[in-house]
Amino acid sequence: MADTQATDDGEPKDAFEALTGTQKSAILMMLLGEDEASEIIRNLSPKEVQHLGSAMYSVQGLDQDTVNRVLDEFLAIIKEQTSLGLGSDGYIRNVMTKALGNDKAQSVLGRITPVSSDRPIEILDWMDARAIAEMVMDEHPQIISLIISYLDPSVGADVMNMLPADLQADVIRRVATLETVQPDALRELEVVMKQKFAANTSLRASQVGGVKAAAALMNFTQQDTEQRIMKTLGKDDKDLMQAIQENMFLFENLMGSDDRSLQTLLRSVETEDIVVALKGADDALRDKLFSCMSSRAAANIMDEMEALGPVRLTEVQDAQKAIINVARRLSDEGAIVLAGRGGDDYV
Repeated sequence: MADTQATDDGEPKDAFEALTGTQKSAILMMLLGEDEASEIIRNLSPKEVQHLGSAMYSVQGLDQDTVNRVLDEFLAIIKEQTSLGLGSDGYIRNVMTKALGNDKAQSVLGRITPVSSDRPIEILDWMDARAIAEMVMDEHPQIISLIISYLDPSVGADVMNMLPADLQADVIRRVATLETVQPDALRELEVVMKQKFAANTSLRASQVGGVKAAAALMNFTQQDTEQRIMKTLGKDDKDLMQAIQENMFLFENLMGSDDRSLQTLLRSVETEDIVVALKGADDALRDKLFSCMSSRAAANIMDEMEALGPVRLTEVQDAQKAIINVARRLSDEGAIVLAGRGGDDYV
């Protein structure tokens, strides 16, 4: 990392001023010791691990003065631990391994260093969508649907979007009709993934897929992709299409959610997404969401909506989808309760 960068007024700034918050956190992680650092990493999400791990590599070779300034800013009590040394590949590898186990650590390190990972299934969540898509692209749709069923819906939707358009509806149909997967099917999946990962896992019957899983995937797909898939499904199996639709959470369904949940949601989404999303909402839903804001915030949103002028329908749909994605994540975390279609709680 360079020692200086330019500030907004063109003046150079030193290495400390150029550090991002993540890089400062990475420096502290490098100083904590492997056991303590691994305990912190164990509580992070896969994406957070990747970002922090990359930052740990980026701060190699910093001068002692910069490190001390980071310590002064964050936690002066550990200044004396700067002798641990920055930039040790072995240190980073050991921290990741202690926090995540060897297999997951190899997967993370494989994306931030030239290291390969070597186990299937349980490290799918630690792979990015493109890597998974490339791995399954030429496989049978049943194998693809099984793999996607194991993924977080947002990642699974990204993988599906990278598949050929004529394959997407078939994959969603298979996800929706998956229920209990027996060990033989998992063993077949192991064989498929073995090309990249050396598998030796204990296998047992697993509950994956189903209509709710398919609906969750559809909630994270782009609007045009969603419409195309549902149209294709409707031709082949109208009942299945309707079942998936009934389990999907739509922007309009926010109308049935309680005020406290909506307040939490509105604090968690981008203001620009709210402005664009409400351009396409009916008056009742607008009033409901405005009532969950402060008078000043609601007035600001209305002013921005008026200043924005006409907005393309696709932009409105994308903004609404972004808000729903945040709502689903908060619901999964237990932070809010979403009312589903037909008045049922959406879990």
